[in-house]
Amino acid sequence: MKKYIIALLPLVMLGACKKDFDKLNTNPKLFPTVPASTLFTQAERVLSNTVTTSSVNNNVFRLVEQQWQETTYNDESLYNFDTRNINRQMWNGFYRDVLNNLQLAKGIVPTDITVVGDAVKKNDIAIADILQVYSFYYLVTTFGDIPYSQTFDAKNNFPKYDDAATVYKDLLKRLDTDIAALTGTASYGSADIIYGGSIPKWKAFANSLKLKMGMTIADYDAALAKTTVAAAVAGGVFAANSDNATFVYLAATPNTNPVWVDIIQSGRFDYVACSTIATTLNTLKDPRASRYFKALATNGDVLGADPGSKANYDSFSHVSDIVTAPTAPGLLLDNAEVQFYLAEAVAKGFITTGTAPEYYAKGVQASFSYWGAGDATAYLVLNPYTAANLANQKWLANYNRGWDAWIETRRLDLPVLKKPATGAFSDFPVRFKYPVDEANVNGTNYKAASAAIGGDVVTTKLFFDKNVMPK
Repeated sequence: MKKYIIALLPLVMLGACKKDFDKLNTNPKLFPTVPASTLFTQAERVLSNTVTTSSVNNNVFRLVEQQWQETTYNDESLYNFDTRNINRQMWNGFYRDVLNNLQLAKGIVPTDITVVGDAVKKNDIAIADILQVYSFYYLVTTFGDIPYSQTFDAKNNFPKYDDAATVYKDLLKRLDTDIAALTGTASYGSADIIYGGSIPKWKAFANSLKLKMGMTIADYDAALAKTTVAAAVAGGVFAANSDNATFVYLAATPNTNPVWVDIIQSGRFDYVACSTIATTLNTLKDPRASRYFKALATNGDVLGADPGSKANYDSFSHVSDIVTAPTAPGLLLDNAEVQFYLAEAVAKGFITTGTAPEYYAKGVQASFSYWGAGDATAYLVLNPYTAANLANQKWLANYNRGWDAWIETRRLDLPVLKKPATGAFSDFPVRFKYPVDEANVNGTNYKAASAAIGGDVVTTKLFFDKNVMPK
């Protein structure tokens, strides 16, 4: 009998181990799922990094817009975007690291034990969706037709590309729904780095984004643009720099300003001022010049290198310490651009409140104030409101925000950016090509999208870009 008991002991122990195995390997201190707020914070961070970074592997729009010029390597200044797979980095940055995290957050919120109250859950979902709309806006104005309706279908490895204009109109509808859903005062709280969970701030942001999107399609669909802009203004848009959507970076890594990482921490000497912006700042005697650049000439002029050239770093002005500071914030949407949109909206008859010169002056002053350049009154006397001045001042105010400057340059056809003298890989790029991965992996849908937009090349104009670029 004894030997049977001994023989059975291992089986009993095995049964006991199997019975308690799951419990023994579960950490009771861990959340069973990731809290939605964690995913939301990460999405905000990556979104800000994506539109802020100066890395030539991810964001080359300061070069395209001739704000900066390269020194050692000048490929991107010559419109060579293929060597570094820049298209793929931008595409993945939005789809994989921003949109996907926001989608996961939206799915978790309803059952997230850290989110208390139905009103708070509605706010959290709406805010996440607003940032998805913001992200899709950059994708659709950069590439054209994009995966959209099937983007988050985990069972579909080969999503179709949706018509860009159709996507755009759906994004506007989503914004309306999100704005209507925002109620009360509670949301993500401190997990929201941009606005600290302020519902009034997010409403103003959403309406300002709606204004921006309305004006972007002003030449494509004036009727839709007008109703969109009028509704946005009625809902309440930015009125002061304190409304700006900024992502605050920290002094310590890894949460520092990506431009500081790209230039200072990396010990790089890759960028100087471009002669295009330098000439404009010098001609206008613009007080922002010393805020944008350092190592100026003795008379205060910015020393700029010609676009496309291989510049000698020591011969030209450098990016200012304001821009490269580790705590310099990421700027997603600001009061200056809102005021410029309002000026244009009045001029086009989209709204009737205020005047174009008034909004124009507010936009210039907002930019001056943001950069610490003082009072703009005397400057405005010398640079009064005109349609051309509005476009050029918006371009200057979009310094260090190359992606937004590029969208506006294509839309307004101003300023006229000169083609690099020699070696340019193409004419001025008015879109970015799809990542090569799409052609290799999602080939059928890639080919259909390429044909639908008129060819997967950088000179294919997108749906909203209706004007002819001046020669």
